[in-house]
Amino acid sequence: MVPSVSTDHTFTTWLDDVEERRRAAGLRRELRPRTSGSALIDLASNDYLGLVRHPEVLHGAMTALRRWGAGATGSRLVTGSTTEHELLETELAEFVGADAGLVFSSGYTANLGAVTALSGAGSLIVSDAGSHASLVDACRLSRARVAVAPHADLDFVRSALATRPEERALVVTDSVFSADGDLAPLVDLHRVCREYGAFLVVDEAHGVGVRGAGGRGLVHEVGLAGEHDIVVTATLSKSLASQGGVVLASEKVRAHLVDAARTFIFDTGLAPAAVGAARAALAVLRREPHRADSVLDRARDLARFTGAAAPESAVVSVILGDPQRAFDAAAACREQGLHVGCFRPPSVPEGTSRLRLTARATLDPDELARIESVLTDVLAGASA
Repeated sequence: MVPSVSTDHTFTTWLDDVEERRRAAGLRRELRPRTSGSALIDLASNDYLGLVRHPEVLHGAMTALRRWGAGATGSRLVTGSTTEHELLETELAEFVGADAGLVFSSGYTANLGAVTALSGAGSLIVSDAGSHASLVDACRLSRARVAVAPHADLDFVRSALATRPEERALVVTDSVFSADGDLAPLVDLHRVCREYGAFLVVDEAHGVGVRGAGGRGLVHEVGLAGEHDIVVTATLSKSLASQGGVVLASEKVRAHLVDAARTFIFDTGLAPAAVGAARAALAVLRREPHRADSVLDRARDLARFTGAAAPESAVVSVILGDPQRAFDAAAACREQGLHVGCFRPPSVPEGTSRLRLTARATLDPDELARIESVLTDVLAGASA
């Protein structure tokens, strides 16, 4: 017989215990709402190209808002698709060199939809250990057998594919890993996938707008754009300064996702204003491709200020080890007018808590001088 226990007491006690353990480990998180007109220099956001307040991007959002209304009004398969959505899909596909695109409500749902719809029971997914949480969750929801490869371990991927009993297999990876900013070995991964009949799913969230000619992404940069066995996912909320996600692949894959991707079928479509903003941001990037180069130039500046290794992306990671030490350093930066990211477990492995700095193409000389001064001071204190 189940004992009579107060549910409220049981869950309250559990929540208190979990909170105390997190606090003791330096892993408690808090929301810090931004205020309009903040004087903080932003090195924490993913506005890599500096377009989030660009007049053309704001105009694109407002034009779509007036034309279509505040919300999509339904799922994409019912009333949530507009001609604006279809134009964005076509423009993004052409930009990265894919045959077709399908817009989702977020990059997270794009990854969930693509991975779960292309796998399922009786298939294998090989996922890089450094893959974004959305890919990790997609693997968990897929009902496929999942093998987690050590970071960038091609031998593991090859062995997992070669010895699998399953007929179908996916290999999933970020192109640019969000915590360290390093690049996936896409050419070698694709070669292994093709050798063993697997599809390669590449999350270009941190690649589009930063890597490749004019920001077309790492897949395009290494010459794999448009390959039939590569599926690219991306977000519209980083370089494209908006909200939403997209899957870029063959027409056949797109058609399958419309029929089978649950996060597409059952989710409300992306708000028209977000679609309009993303289209405008893409137009600016196409007209001003130098912005992608500027992001990497500014990232190299940040690395020089902190003594970090030369970056391959917009992300500069300064590992401090202890989570409380990283938290205190981030707080010290904020007190001196600099907003930086603070990554602690489970976002990064134990012992690698860090400051995560993200470059922005539009950082000016005065801001860079201030950034160098603050980071030099804070990191000297953190190492004392």
